[in-house]
Amino acid sequence: MRKITSKELRKEWIEFYEKRGHKDVGAVSLVSDGSTGAMFNVAGMQPIMPYLLGKPHPLGTRLCNVQGCVRTNDIDGVGDKSHLTFFEMMGSWSLGDYFKKERCQWSYELLTEVFQFDRDHLAATVFEGDENAPRDEEGAKYRIESGFKPENVFFLPKEDNWWGLEYGPCGPDSEMFYVSDQEPCGPDCRPGCHCGKYTEIGNDVFMQYDKQKDGTLLPLAKKNVDTGWGLERNLMFLNGIDDVYQTDLFTGVISSIEKASGKKYGEDEKLTRSMRIVADHLRTSVMLIGDEAKLLPANGGPGYVLRRLIRRAVRHAKVLNLETEQILSAAAVYIDDVFADSYPLLTKNRAFILDELKKEIARFEATLENGMKEFKKILSEQGDSKTIDGKNAFYLYDTFGFPYELTVELAEEEGLSVDEAGFKEAMEAQKKQAREHANFSQKSAETSVFDSLGDEITTTFTGYETTKDQGVILALASGDTLSDTLTEGSEGTVICDKTPFYATKGGQEGDTGLIQSGSAVFEVQSTMHLPKGRVAHIGVMKQGSFAKGENVTLLVDEGRRASTCRNHSATHLMQKALRDVLGDHVEQKGSFQDCERTRFDFSHGQAVTKEELEQVEAIVNAKIAEALPVTTQEMSLEDAKKTGAMALFGEKYGDSVRVVSMGDFSVELCGGTHVDNTGRIGSFKILSEGGVAAGIRRIEAITGTNVNTYYQKLEGQLAEAAALLKTSPDNLTERIRHLQEQMKSLQSENEALKSAAAKEALGDVTDQVKEIGGVKLLATALSGVDMNGLRDLGDQLKEKIGEGVVVLASEDGGRVNLMVMATQGAIDAGAHAGNLIKAIAGKVGGGGGGRPNMAQAGGKNPAGIADCLKEAESVLAGQVG
Repeated sequence: MRKITSKELRKEWIEFYEKRGHKDVGAVSLVSDGSTGAMFNVAGMQPIMPYLLGKPHPLGTRLCNVQGCVRTNDIDGVGDKSHLTFFEMMGSWSLGDYFKKERCQWSYELLTEVFQFDRDHLAATVFEGDENAPRDEEGAKYRIESGFKPENVFFLPKEDNWWGLEYGPCGPDSEMFYVSDQEPCGPDCRPGCHCGKYTEIGNDVFMQYDKQKDGTLLPLAKKNVDTGWGLERNLMFLNGIDDVYQTDLFTGVISSIEKASGKKYGEDEKLTRSMRIVADHLRTSVMLIGDEAKLLPANGGPGYVLRRLIRRAVRHAKVLNLETEQILSAAAVYIDDVFADSYPLLTKNRAFILDELKKEIARFEATLENGMKEFKKILSEQGDSKTIDGKNAFYLYDTFGFPYELTVELAEEEGLSVDEAGFKEAMEAQKKQAREHANFSQKSAETSVFDSLGDEITTTFTGYETTKDQGVILALASGDTLSDTLTEGSEGTVICDKTPFYATKGGQEGDTGLIQSGSAVFEVQSTMHLPKGRVAHIGVMKQGSFAKGENVTLLVDEGRRASTCRNHSATHLMQKALRDVLGDHVEQKGSFQDCERTRFDFSHGQAVTKEELEQVEAIVNAKIAEALPVTTQEMSLEDAKKTGAMALFGEKYGDSVRVVSMGDFSVELCGGTHVDNTGRIGSFKILSEGGVAAGIRRIEAITGTNVNTYYQKLEGQLAEAAALLKTSPDNLTERIRHLQEQMKSLQSENEALKSAAAKEALGDVTDQVKEIGGVKLLATALSGVDMNGLRDLGDQLKEKIGEGVVVLASEDGGRVNLMVMATQGAIDAGAHAGNLIKAIAGKVGGGGGGRPNMAQAGGKNPAGIADCLKEAESVLAGQVG
């Protein structure tokens, strides 16, 4: 075996296959597109699955890559020598090209010639056969012919050497192992045994069968090969290391942690475990945030996994006494060194990655200390119970941001478990309450009513070309019932063979309008997509009646469509302008356009400044003034990507997509409707900008005539305000400034009068001063003095008595204002204003607190003022006695 670095291993893998006619397809996003049901890409094969299932790959039939993967199902195992949440799979594929002979030969060449394994220390396994599929004699033959010793080729059962889904392509696989010099653990010792004699190196899957739904296997017309080797495992193995954290993928980060913490890796088992967790979780977090998906921490989906990783890393960083900047320095090692060559996107997104990490760390640190205190309080109240109540776990999650899994981990360290069912019940109860309090209404068709219709009933959309068309009614429904007719006054749904009505999709609200036949009129109030390519026109039969099979005229409300198009096209311009002003990290996270306005959600970690918003608005209006042509082209998804068109990450696109271009400024994949020239947008105005979630901002804006209406309304409000202030709109600002100065002067005069009145009401109270434990106390009652007045009086009385404590209580409009002040001398003697007021406020039916030198409280029981002041003497005596 030869020593090798991670960079060399990646490079030599790709070069080996490129010399044999393979194309490097590169790595795809770590965040899955959802087609497999998994949140992340969990295997190197996953992105290639559509092509293994028969779809032609644009780069050909021989492929290779190094693909990053994320698996968090055994996250609790991270901390030992081998478990990781992010790992890299080195893969190669034959799509109906070469098969077992070439594959076995190349695997052996890679093992012996490139990585210099000794033949005597190599073993392979093949499928031993069962009642459905024969023994893989061919696989064994080619393993031996390639160079494996016959005695080192083992036949193993289906659970060890077979790959397949529920049905579809499947077949035997063949694994390769390194054989150590240690003695076998027994007569049955063979690959797959966990004694350590055999270590898996890689795997070749031979997809040669097509499994039918009845379980029978038919020969596959085009046989495929999938090869996968784990990079980290092989890197560790080739370098003679049994700890993945001692490979060059981690040593730089571990060194950074050692330097910052003052601790040495390997010296203390608990601290070493924390170092590994910090190193692994930071690595995965860096990869996810820096990925093309630009994943951000969230309370659900992939973002929740990221949040959990970061927060678990922070907790273990605290065990090592690491500060935020030291955590970020460790994370930066991955960007600047470990992955600098292999993942250039990390370098490009460096500032964004570290900034988002810093924000999430700050969010968690803000509640971590109090959360840990609350956790310890929960522990102290456990009694004999060995299970933490689910409601308490949810309280930690909801109030302090503790992921459920963090509470489980903390509990396990104390020998306790957590009631998961109770946690889920509390979570669902909160969601139910939120749903009940949500204020929304959405009109939609009862889609299941159309399930019984034949697949031939579909709708062709013609609305890109026209807003008026002729069609035939294919189906009618009233509520949840199919019907042959729709009569006057009834609400219902109409499906036609074609329609110019755009159905709500991609954030653009559907069209409204009319469907007519002679004197019969159906008012379309909303339009939506149904399964199987149908479009539902939902509304009311205003006049006459419709019958299935009837010819109709479909008329889109052109004014409403035009306004929606203006807003949608402006959104494209705005997204590009945001990226120009704020940076390429800006990605669409949601949008909505109707005839009134556009709403656009996007990734950005902080509020957009007034100056930045002005820049964005100016850019959009400049592009509107340039009257850029808006063109649409249909092309393959691969060709669209080559144009540099922006796509919505995670969106599932078909083989053919629409590319909307606005001059050379904006190019996006989009299925919506648009203006034909940006000049038709008219004008653009941003109304608001704000946060909707961590790392997600929202802009609302208007266009065209809505901008005119907005300014007309604003002008009317200015005129009304000017009239109220008896001035003109031009002089309104100066008039307001003058009134503010007048108000400030009057307020000062008013405060002076109130202070004088308070003094007069108080009179000379110096004879009420008492000495408590050597500390002067002046406790007295007043009437009609607010809190500001009490503070002023308190300052004056402190000066009069020199050193001591002042307690003032005033009845003001049926309530009590209570204030305590203590001088430094009194504090040195033991007095504490905050603790004193906390002890006496209950006498007036209130509560409060404050600092040692000043505290205030409110109450609702004026009758208790005398007892309150008397109690002040006892409390002070306890403090200074």
